[in-house]
Amino acid sequence: MASHQLALSLPATTDAVSAARHRAVDGIRRWNAELDDEVEHAATLVISELLTNAVQHAGAGRLLLTARLTGTVLRIEVCDSSPLLPRPGLPDDDSETGRGLLLVSALADRHGTEPTLTGKRCWAEIPLFTSPETKTSAPLVGS
Repeated sequence: MASHQLALSLPATTDAVSAARHRAVDGIRRWNAELDDEVEHAATLVISELLTNAVQHAGAGRLLLTARLTGTVLRIEVCDSSPLLPRPGLPDDDSETGRGLLLVSALADRHGTEPTLTGKRCWAEIPLFTSPETKTSAPLVGS
């Protein structure tokens, strides 16, 4: 399978999340990589969650969203300017937030965070061909 990549720079604002998500998903569709609906839906949700977390927790500045298709993996990355790595927790039953990283964990085969020279990178890898064996045997990296 051919390798594809797209990158979007956007302001760290809630208004920018929806537009960036739509642009990214449209860009992924234009790759003509014949991704199934499940992969496309997972990518849409992962992009939304990673961008929303960056906006809520990283503060002002710019975000960089990258999507890369290599072999049988779609990797989504969001870079921001905050050096603070996310710490997932269990939200209260009544809480309206706090489930983003749990959702990313459920949708991605692998995910994690890593410091960069200018902040951090949060990433998730979605397998193009899902099976119960793929999901259960893959190690969970980072959070």
